[in-house]
Formats: sequence, structure tokens, C-alpha cells
Amino acid sequence: MFPSNTIAWYTAKMFVVRSAAFLIGLIVILESLDLLGESGKILAAAGNGEAELWTYVSLRVPQLVQLFLPFSVLLATLVTLATLNQNSEVVIFKAAGISAHQILAPLFIAAFVIAVGNFAFNEAVTTRATAQLKAWQDNEYRRTPAASTPVQESWVRGGDDLFRATSVAGVGDATLLKGVTIYDRVDNRLVRIVMADTAQPVADGWRLANARSFDVASGTVKTAPTLDFASVVVPRQFTTTSINPAFLPLWELRPQIAEQRAAGKPVDTLVAAAWHKISGPLSTVLMPLLGAVAAFGLARSGRLFVRAVIGMFLGFAFFVADNFMLAMGNFGAVPPVMAAWAPFVLFLLIGEAVLIRTEE
Repeated sequence: MFPSNTIAWYTAKMFVVRSAAFLIGLIVILESLDLLGESGKILAAAGNGEAELWTYVSLRVPQLVQLFLPFSVLLATLVTLATLNQNSEVVIFKAAGISAHQILAPLFIAAFVIAVGNFAFNEAVTTRATAQLKAWQDNEYRRTPAASTPVQESWVRGGDDLFRATSVAGVGDATLLKGVTIYDRVDNRLVRIVMADTAQPVADGWRLANARSFDVASGTVKTAPTLDFASVVVPRQFTTTSINPAFLPLWELRPQIAEQRAAGKPVDTLVAAAWHKISGPLSTVLMPLLGAVAAFGLARSGRLFVRAVIGMFLGFAFFVADNFMLAMGNFGAVPPVMAAWAPFVLFLLIGEAVLIRTEE
């Protein structure tokens, strides 16, 4: 893999230094522009000053690192390989018997190390910073959250029936629903609306207190002190909370996905997000392969710039495809694993095909 350790260290060092330089430059520029847009909102909150501006920067920078690190690696790949080509160093490497894959191998190893570091940083730092920033922004950048009563309204579907509860308390058999409305449907047709003050789980359904039942066909209303309503809806469907994958590290997200699945709630979006927490950072490994077209071909042929543009096009095409497939996964149009991994596998094959066809 490494016919020359000297060449391997030389190319890997060039690649890593340029990746860091591009990342720092992008972060400084983008964070400066972002801060200009948000500083007015931050300082508008009573008591906020310079310290709060730096707090915003510390919470926003991890998000920018997560978003733009793959772009930085792509740009670093193009500059590194184009420089080697321009200086005829690629010709020297090939004359020494080093193949195209062996020239790129140090970059692959360095990119994989960057990907591992990026994954660890995203899960340990970015998730926490994102949750804190979102809560701060929802509170309009005030120092202390405004006192408010949390809304606990919950909608649940079981078979054709829809349950609505204005508040939920307790767990398991002790679950208590208040302000209950049940839309009793048969073959997606509404036949009855049942309302009750409270509902508690019983065998094969729920026991409603102070129930009022409206029959759609006859237009009549019946009341009963208690009413047992048979349903496949179980208490944990009400007690499992909504999950934002951006706020949770992978090792906390996976158990919560299992809990949501056990409660009968859709989890395809969460599964796609969980897989993307791995495939996203790992996309940096693809960048040396997609940008490899800039390394080969004679520099004096005048096509080095065209090759660099082609490499940049392949890299940005991957990011477009990745975001598109993730959106399709969120809509449920494709399986979650395909949504997270299909762009990675596709562009891995494209990059290898181009490299083997032209250089190997």
C-alpha cells in the first residue's frame, strides 16, 4: 500500500494541513456573516452583551464544523492533487512504479482518521450544542427561560381509530389520559365520536369516565358514567416523546428508536438519521477518490483546470445526492438504510470506475 513511507507522509501532511486551513477559513468567514445577522437579536434581549455573543459563537461553530468539514476535505483534495500534478510530482511517483491507488492511499487513511474524529466530535459536542442553541433561540436569546406550561397534547392512531388526549400522566397501567376524544372509524369511515373526561387502560382497551358518544349515522348523543372502549392502542404510544436526532448522540438515539418502534410509532425517519450519523462523516473518505481526477493527466496539456472542475463537480454532486436521498427517506419514499448509504455506495463506484478506467 505504501511503497515509500516518505512519499506517504509527504502527501498525507499536505492533505491534512490544507483540510485544516480550508475548514478554519470557512468557519471564520461563515461565522462572521452569521453573527452579523444574529447579533441584533441577541443584543435585543435584556441583559445580553459581549459574553452572550461569544456564547452564540461557541454553540454555532460545532454546527458549521459538522456541515462544512466534508467540503473542506474536498477542496483540500483538489488543491493537494492539483499541486502535485502541476509540479510534475505525480509523474515522478508513477515513474517510481507507484500506482494511482497507491498515490491516493495516504489520503484515504488521513480522510478516514478525519472521519472518525468528525463522528466523535459530532456526537459528543455538536448534538449538545445544537440542543442548547435551539432552546436559547426558542426563548429569543433571553438568559432564563420564560415560565410556561408545557403542552402535552397527544395524537395516537390504532388501526383505523384516532385518539386525542389534551394531557397525559403516568406510565404503563397507571397512565391517565385527560380530555379524551376518540374518532371511531371503520374502513376509514367515521362512525362515532367518543369524548370523555379521563381514560385509563384496561384489558383490550380503555375505560372512559363521564363518556359522551355521538353516533354519526343517527345523529344522536349517548352519555354513560363509564364506557369500555376496545382498541389496540396501548399506553406507551402516549408516553413516548418525540425525538429530534440532531439533539441526541447515536448511542442514546438507538435505544429511543427501539422504544418508539415498540410503541408502534413510525421510526423510518429516525433510522435514516441514525445511519446518516455514520455515513455523513464517512463521506470525507470519498473526497480523495472523487477529486482524484485532478491528480492525473499532463499539467502542460492545459486541462488541469478542467480536471479540477470535474473533480469539484463530482464532489458537489455527491452532496446534492446525499441530501436528496435523505429527504426521500424522511418522506418514506425509500428505505432508511438506502437513504443513508445509497449516495455513498453510488459515488464510491463512480469514483473507482473513473480511476480504474483512466489510470489503472
